[in-house]
Amino acid sequence: MKTTKAKIFGFAFLVGSLLVLQSCGEEVKEEKEVDQAPLVHVSEIKMKPFTHEIRVQGTVETDQDIILNSEMGGLIMKINVKAGQTISKGTVIASIDASILASNLVELQTQLEHAKYMLDKQVQLNKKGVGSEMNLETAKNQVRTLETKINSLGTQSGKAIIRAPFTGVIDQVFAKEGQMAGPASPIVRLVNNSKVDIIAMVSEKHLSKIKVGTEINVTFPNYSDTSIDLTITNVGNYIEPTNRTFRIMAAVDKNEVLLPNMLAEVRVTDLYVPMGVVIPSTSVQRDQEGEDFIYIIVNGKSQKVIINVIEKFNGETLIKDSKEIGKDAQIVIKGAKGIVDGTAIRLK
Repeated sequence: MKTTKAKIFGFAFLVGSLLVLQSCGEEVKEEKEVDQAPLVHVSEIKMKPFTHEIRVQGTVETDQDIILNSEMGGLIMKINVKAGQTISKGTVIASIDASILASNLVELQTQLEHAKYMLDKQVQLNKKGVGSEMNLETAKNQVRTLETKINSLGTQSGKAIIRAPFTGVIDQVFAKEGQMAGPASPIVRLVNNSKVDIIAMVSEKHLSKIKVGTEINVTFPNYSDTSIDLTITNVGNYIEPTNRTFRIMAAVDKNEVLLPNMLAEVRVTDLYVPMGVVIPSTSVQRDQEGEDFIYIIVNGKSQKVIINVIEKFNGETLIKDSKEIGKDAQIVIKGAKGIVDGTAIRLK
């Protein structure tokens, strides 16, 4: 009888031990599974303003940046300006030797006086019925020819004087007094930077969003502390076939800092939402069907949610509001590549 009780007690003890070991094994297994669950970073849904910008590189340009050239050949007699000098419109910049033209002009004027005298005599003879009609017309033609030549020489003589076509600053003097100038020889560079334009080329996909009057912000890489808010004054009517872009321009009046050919960065705000659902762009993934989705955390597990992306900019994504995503939902922003829908996860 004692032996039977001992056996029963031993069997019960063995079963209890096995149950305890099994329970401990399951706990260890569960702890091990938890420790092996993917570790992810999460972020909360944010309701905030969203702005999208188009950023393109531009340059500073001006219509009043020219090189004045000599229109005729000759000796440079006088240069009346220096680099850095501000001059007014019409100021004489340089003069070319026109003495040969002047002597030719005197000779033609002498010939014209004689031709007019001969014409007057032919008119008198014609009135008396002595002269012929042919001689009269020849005299008239001679006068007209000489007058035309004199006018032509006068025009050429005027080209010997180089004047400023607008008010500006002499940026550089190329020629020197005493040099021989040929046709199209550069004399000076004249620049007026009081009014410049910002020019940029924009992709044609933004054509419908950019109009005359659209506001832009312009910054300059070499002037990091300079930022200008402008409005577009002209939108190009031609698409460049090589890069599929069109031209935009914004005028800068009363300029004191910018120089032609400076680099500029143009920012055009093409979308502004006062309040929308904004999530980090790192949380957005795309499945094999081409649909955008995110993972949210529900009861310690991942849940895949299909989203509609409106726009992305500067690390943030604006999406359409969805009933599946609550206002307090936690979105997986890092570590989502190793998980699928329903994966148990750990939060960092």
